[in-house]
Amino acid sequence: MTDSVCPECGSERKDFTRVCPACGAPPVDNRQGPVRAPGVRTADLEPYVALRYIAKLFKVLAALIMIMLIGEVILGLVIDGRTSITVLLGEATRLLVLAGMLWAAGDIAVLMVDAGHDLRVARILLGRINAQAHRREAPEEEKAAPRPRAAP
Repeated sequence: MTDSVCPECGSERKDFTRVCPACGAPPVDNRQGPVRAPGVRTADLEPYVALRYIAKLFKVLAALIMIMLIGEVILGLVIDGRTSITVLLGEATRLLVLAGMLWAAGDIAVLMVDAGHDLRVARILLGRINAQAHRREAPEEEKAAPRPRAAP
């Protein structure tokens, strides 16, 4: 691929190994063209872009809460000294639990993306199995049906 235009939407696309940011077209392998099996629709390979962004958002928020926790502990110890330890323990526990919940929510969003991909793969494979079974049944029905004999 020498040009930098998306084959699906025609917009500029710099990296063909990643999903197209404009239309969500699947990655393209330079040696083989689009990375998809024959008979698979583009809609079946559409990524869950929004869920991935939500997962990243939750994890970034969890990291920011941890940074705020460290800053709060340092400021509390500098300003109030040892008298602030009991208050800081309660606040630290609350913020740690919140950060853990946000991180877990990000992991659950990634798990939902993986489950969605598995579901799509199962649908594609089931459709292929169904089509193959119907193709195999058609000749057997023709053989089983008796042929009318010609009149003498």
